[in-house]
Amino acid sequence: MNIKSLLLGSAAAIAAASAAHAADAIVAAEPEPLEYVRICDAYGTGYFYIPGTETCLKVGGKVRTEGEWYDAYNPNSRVGTMWHERVELNVDTATDTEYGPLKTNTIFRWEWNDGNATSAKLLFANISLGGFTVGKLDSQYNLYVGYAGDVINDDVIYDGPYELNQLTYNYDAGNGFTAVVSLEDSYSTSDGSASYGAGWWTDDKSNHYAPDAVAGFGYKVGNWGFKVVGGYDSIVEEGAIKARIDAKFGAVEAFLMGGWNTDGDKLNKYAGTNQDVSACTTSSGAVNAAKCGWGDWAVWGGVGVPVNDKLKWNLQLAYTESKIFEATTNLKFNPVKDFLIEPELTYVHYDFINDDTVAGILRFERNF
Repeated sequence: MNIKSLLLGSAAAIAAASAAHAADAIVAAEPEPLEYVRICDAYGTGYFYIPGTETCLKVGGKVRTEGEWYDAYNPNSRVGTMWHERVELNVDTATDTEYGPLKTNTIFRWEWNDGNATSAKLLFANISLGGFTVGKLDSQYNLYVGYAGDVINDDVIYDGPYELNQLTYNYDAGNGFTAVVSLEDSYSTSDGSASYGAGWWTDDKSNHYAPDAVAGFGYKVGNWGFKVVGGYDSIVEEGAIKARIDAKFGAVEAFLMGGWNTDGDKLNKYAGTNQDVSACTTSSGAVNAAKCGWGDWAVWGGVGVPVNDKLKWNLQLAYTESKIFEATTNLKFNPVKDFLIEPELTYVHYDFINDDTVAGILRFERNF
């Protein structure tokens, strides 16, 4: 056998062996096509589709640090300086349905104060569909008519409850007319005490099951808006009504809001107080509601004036029939987008103790 025959035979053997093993070869699968995140602009800025679904997701929040000098809510406070940090994480979802958008809103909050006092809580958690909202958020007594001025200490004079469970229906006629009806939790804190302080009435709350109720309506046309809202406290069996006018004069914003208490000698969830009640208790230990709270009525007013595209000046004034006077002013400075520097000064006069309080805050906040 010559060399040429040997080489040809070897090549044939190798080819036959390769053919025999070809059926066992591993073939790599074709890569799946990538699904890039799709922007969902139907519900506002920041939403995107969760991959593989038709649900839109938005994640945001804030980081805040601020120093506080004295306490505008407590005339007895002697705390010179206190520093405070807050972090919030917001998670919102929205899905289109035959009944309109199905939405959820969730806010987690973590806080740290001087003295290493820390806290964490679920601030809001609610679901909305077709005008109905169920879950935890601020009372419609505040949300619907609007909070007071664009200042930090806007509720030194109490303007309503926050953070409670509710079943709410909001109506929008599309022509400027809106309305709201809400059934709200009788308690606002996990220990069963009301948000405006326990012990302000002698009723046995342990056997009370009726919800509180809020209802309101309003109309807006052009730069003018008017709203009225009322709340009924089912435990105290009293309530309050607020009416508000909002107006714009060019870039200047202004509001005027008044509240009426159905019984000025009692505190209720909708006409309560944010003051330290130890400053207005009687010798028997009972809270003097006519001094600590509004009395029969309260009024708030304020303006917001843009100085330029980065700086805005705000002023709020408030006064009650019980002769508590509050004046707060601040500057809101945004040196860059989503970063706020806000110095604020508040003056409060308490007629029932003939005392004045001056308090200040310097806030730094990053929103994302």
